Amino acid sequence: MAPASCPALRATLPMLLLMGCGITFSLGQNDTEPIVLEGKCLVVCDSNPSADGGVTSSLGISVRSGSAKVAFSAVRGTNHEPSEMSNKSMTIYFDQVLVNIGNHFDLKASVFQAPRRGIYSFSFHVVKVYNRQTIQVNLMQNEYPVISAFAGDQDVTREAASNGVLLHLEREDKLYLKLERGNLMGGWKYSTFSGFLVFPL
Repeated sequence: MAPASCPALRATLPMLLLMGCGITFSLGQNDTEPIVLEGKCLVVCDSNPSADGGVTSSLGISVRSGSAKVAFSAVRGTNHEPSEMSNKSMTIYFDQVLVNIGNHFDLKASVFQAPRRGIYSFSFHVVKVYNRQTIQVNLMQNEYPVISAFAGDQDVTREAASNGVLLHLEREDKLYLKLERGNLMGGWKYSTFSGFLVFPL
């Protein structure tokens, strides 16, 4: 039996519609426990349902996508010299993932692909080591530069090119870092690249 505080779920029509679409669900054990549908959906009974990342029906059922939480953070953990692949594409590669909620960051390619339309936040911190050349790092969106950062102080052994931005992305937009100028000879250990979905649109 559905909880008394959730009369919308007792309605026969929405249950038939869900079952007719091949979606199964289980009732919560108490008034506050959500009802989980198979297939990346979450139905929440709420007297004041929120539309944050979801759709609210006239029956008071708030449906949120299971892919609403998106975040990643990658780091360079070694000081290996740039590989032949790096030198050809000038893509800045990372070798460790600290956070990858949703698995939308491809570590091997070091590319993030947006799973949905929304506002995203990105930041990067690329360290050059024992290198007297000026480097320029671009954040690329679908092969086009969005923002840049520079590091060119010749009197320090370590220096970082850092920047951050909010972007309006469409589904399947791709983001990665590119070395536009200079080189990373000596390695780029401790460099980071992070991003997350602020809110969907």
